[in-house]
Amino acid sequence: MSVVSLGPGDPKYLPPRARETLCRSRTVVGYKTYIELLEPELLQGKEIISTGMTKEIDRCTRAIQQAKAGKDTCIVCSGDAGIYAMAGLVYELLSEQEGSTDIRVDVIPGIPALCAAASLLGAPVMQDFACISLSDLLISWERIEKRLQAAAIADFVLILYNPRSKKRDWQLQETVNILQKHLDTETPVGIVRNACRSGEWVKVSTLAEFDPQEVDMLSIVIVGNSQTRILEGKMVTSRGYLEKYA
Repeated sequence: MSVVSLGPGDPKYLPPRARETLCRSRTVVGYKTYIELLEPELLQGKEIISTGMTKEIDRCTRAIQQAKAGKDTCIVCSGDAGIYAMAGLVYELLSEQEGSTDIRVDVIPGIPALCAAASLLGAPVMQDFACISLSDLLISWERIEKRLQAAAIADFVLILYNPRSKKRDWQLQETVNILQKHLDTETPVGIVRNACRSGEWVKVSTLAEFDPQEVDMLSIVIVGNSQTRILEGKMVTSRGYLEKYA
């Protein structure tokens, strides 16, 4: 079975190997929204198994069942399958099931959301960076808070996944409160919603101007570090070439 990365959503960014795998597969499993991102011709004649939000275990279990039945199966993920997606869960579930050692898993890499968002903002991720999910559904907020503080103190560029939803509407503001204790309020901040897909929206501001109300679950937030500037409306983090060689 294959765990296939779809990239940010636009068919132009679907990796060639992912496309080949989808064409070959007879069963496609995935979150309904991600299935809908695929070109219809890639799904013609295939068995489609889709589920809603928070049904990750069910999706992976059903994909494994299909593979055990001898069907060429793929489970699709947006962005990269190994970043906040299904690749790890597939391996975990297989390790707990008898008779699964003969199932080969191929993880097909793709363009992660952070790269799509960064490209639209300019060049904010030119130095060491940290990715932190603000969802406390699987990890306690206390642990997330420690990671935010450590990343801010260490001067990482910070990429925030799952920043805000209708039910989780306070964590992003609390994150801003934490960051303002350690970062200059003029630190550039970028918001990208629906990167490289329909409804794309991009905004560059500063930590002082940042409004959490403009962010939702379809957004990625990138917070610069001490070397990040706004140049012609774009976020640019200096790698240090000019300082060292020019």
